[in-house]
Amino acid sequence: MAKFRFLTSGESHGICLNAIIEGMPSDVFIDKNFIDSELARRQDGYGRGGRMRIETDKVQIKSGVRFAKTTGAPICLEIINKDWINWQVPMSVEQVNLNDTDVCQALEAKKITRVRPGHADFAGALKYNHSDVRNILERSSARETASRVAVGAVAKCLLQSFDIEGSSKILQVGTAFDEENIKKEIDSAKENGDTLGGRFEVRFKNLPVGLGSFVNWDRKLDGMLAQALMSIPAIKAVEVGAGCKAAELKGSQMHDEIFYENGKYFRKTNNAGGIEGGMTNGEDIVLTVTMKPIPTMKKPLNSVDIITKEPYSAHFERSDTCAVEACAVVAEAMCAIVLADAFLEKFGGDSLKEIKQNFENYKKLIG
Repeated sequence: MAKFRFLTSGESHGICLNAIIEGMPSDVFIDKNFIDSELARRQDGYGRGGRMRIETDKVQIKSGVRFAKTTGAPICLEIINKDWINWQVPMSVEQVNLNDTDVCQALEAKKITRVRPGHADFAGALKYNHSDVRNILERSSARETASRVAVGAVAKCLLQSFDIEGSSKILQVGTAFDEENIKKEIDSAKENGDTLGGRFEVRFKNLPVGLGSFVNWDRKLDGMLAQALMSIPAIKAVEVGAGCKAAELKGSQMHDEIFYENGKYFRKTNNAGGIEGGMTNGEDIVLTVTMKPIPTMKKPLNSVDIITKEPYSAHFERSDTCAVEACAVVAEAMCAIVLADAFLEKFGGDSLKEIKQNFENYKKLIG
């Protein structure tokens, strides 16, 4: 059973974003400055749009933490949307006066009926029977991932108690592979009203052997990590270790030989990406993630108005040219959440002290 779980709520231009975390043991140090620094990382990156100049995300910890340490109770996190001040009428949670001309004009100005190819707009509007696509895009917006980064930072606080660290690096943007050419390609796409995707690596170090399980499909760690990463808007592929290159390798080239020296097991290669049979094998977890270009473009694609059914150019709202760096930070967060859950499932207890005792006993058991 999952030990670490969370829910988020909130809209892109609503009052705030929220997250509720359940399952954190007591006595884990929660560094608010660290959470804020992770949120700042998510807002950084070459190619980001105007929204990043409006919002300076800071977390407010509302419950579950006392004197900077977890109590064992659910944790509530909140991130205020500064742009809400400009959206109080069109995003009101209360009834509005439709006889007021100013109100009607404000609502009409923000109403959207022209769906964007590649976005949740079309399927979401039909699924939930909405004539105003804003009801879809406000929640399906990547703005929601700010909540996930905050939750992931809390998960990282737990993992750091056991020297487990995560990181990410950009591998490719568009057809470019180095920083100078990546910037040139982003500049070119921006000038042409287009957008870019890319690929990045997420890596976690110092994981013990045995997180996850082989006994049932839904307990395999690589499956859980892939699902978490694929849940991020715009992610189209997740590779573990050698990933797609495994198709080109012979078994003798692919599989990582095992050695034992000085009281430790080790490998000279890591094509498995730290996971064998759905379980950590003691090597670094290495994941390669592919992000598609953002579907909101200044030079929009052909689409249809869902009310009139007439052809139109797709709706454009303030957007990024490229958000691969930001996406990598979100991916780190989602991996941290999955790994924290797997760690607590394996070594679970109600307090950090109890979990550390369980962890030390396990290390002695496996030598």
